[in-house]
Formats: sequence, structure tokens, C-alpha cells
Amino acid sequence: MAAPAPGLISVFSSPQELGASLAQLVVQRAACCLEGARARFALGLSGGSLVSMLSRDLPAAAAPAGSTNLARWTLGFCDERLVPFEHPESTYGLYRTHLLPRLPVPADQVLTIDPELPVEAAAEDYAAKLRQAFQGDTIPVFDLLILGVGPDGHTCSLFPGHPLLEEQEKIVAPISDSPKPPPQRVTLTLPVLNAARTVVFVATGEGKAAVLKRILEERDGAPLPARLLTVPFEKHSTL
Repeated sequence: MAAPAPGLISVFSSPQELGASLAQLVVQRAACCLEGARARFALGLSGGSLVSMLSRDLPAAAAPAGSTNLARWTLGFCDERLVPFEHPESTYGLYRTHLLPRLPVPADQVLTIDPELPVEAAAEDYAAKLRQAFQGDTIPVFDLLILGVGPDGHTCSLFPGHPLLEEQEKIVAPISDSPKPPPQRVTLTLPVLNAARTVVFVATGEGKAAVLKRILEERDGAPLPARLLTVPFEKHSTL
């Protein structure tokens, strides 16, 4: 199953330009959502280089809207490593240090895993938190998911050839054999990614050029995880 052609592909000359554009996109989507019937904005965050990019640019971009608007944001994480929040591999831990002190979203609207649980229980616990936050949705519907893409075409913790690509029942799944360390992780599944209103892929560096070309053009062989999204999406990159 291949994703349709994306609605927009943007290429920037530097990570700084990319970060500023991404931050503006987030606040614009937030403004539209807060004016809508649900009057809230649900944003899914990913780790890697996105942490520093969003931490640098999003607080200033969101500041003009004021804390009243941020009080209606809900933040979730597209995947997470099962490590303590103080560990340098913790995605939430990095956002807690670098972004959240300057982006005052209410703490009870920042949805995280419980890293002290076994991986299966951590996935179930995070799924329960999502269902509580997205009451009324059969599958949690994020207004915007910001995803990275790996050189192998993985996104979230959904890796090429892994059985989790076939998961259709769970909204959150545990993974104990991640080919990228650390091995234990919790990830949103494809049904949740495909339920999102908008998905943005962000890729930086020349090393991502080949996989982006495959995602956009390849039609033969097993599809890469990032190509299994059927929701309209955008790609933003520096190459």
C-alpha cells in the first residue's frame, strides 16, 4: 500500500530556515484548530533533531497567541524509548528540558509513557492516556503529527519488515527488538498515524536524500514504513 503524492514538499537551505518555517506551520495549524468546533489543538512530537529545532523556534512563534491558547494544546509523543526521563535517549526528557519550560502547556495535557513499567504495560498505559485525552474518537485524532524519517525509511518506531507494520487493532504498541537502540520502545501504530488530520515529515541532511526519493517515487517491492501513511502529508527538508 503506497501513500498518495504529498500535498507539499518544501526544501530549505539550512536547518534554521526549516525550523522557523516548521514553527510557523505549527502555530498556524493551532490557530485554525482553536477556532474550530473542538476548540483544542492536539500535536504529536517526535525526537531526534526535531527536539532542538522546535525548542529553538516554537516558543517565540507561539508567544503572540498567549498562554490562554497554549492552555488548549495537548501534546503527545509519536514514539518513546523505554528509558528514564533523565536519560539522554528520552524524547520527553529532552523536550522537558529544552522546550516545555518556554512553552507553558499545562502539565496534565502533556501525555507521556510511564518509563518504570515493563514495555507491554507501558504501551497499554500510554494507550489509556490517549483514549482519556481523545474521548469521543474511536482512534485518537491528532491535528498535527510531526514525524522524522530514518535512512531506512522508518518513522516513529515502525521499522521496515517489522510485524508492527501489520498492527491494526492497537493504537499504541510495544517493541522489544528495535533495530535501532535502545531496543525497548513504545510507538503509535499506523491506524493512529493515518487518522491524523495532517502529518509533516521532517528530514535534514544529504544522507536523507536517497530515502526521500524512494518514499516519493518507489513503487516496487515492500513499501517503506513512511510510505504506508495514507493521510495527506507534507515533507519539509534541508538537502
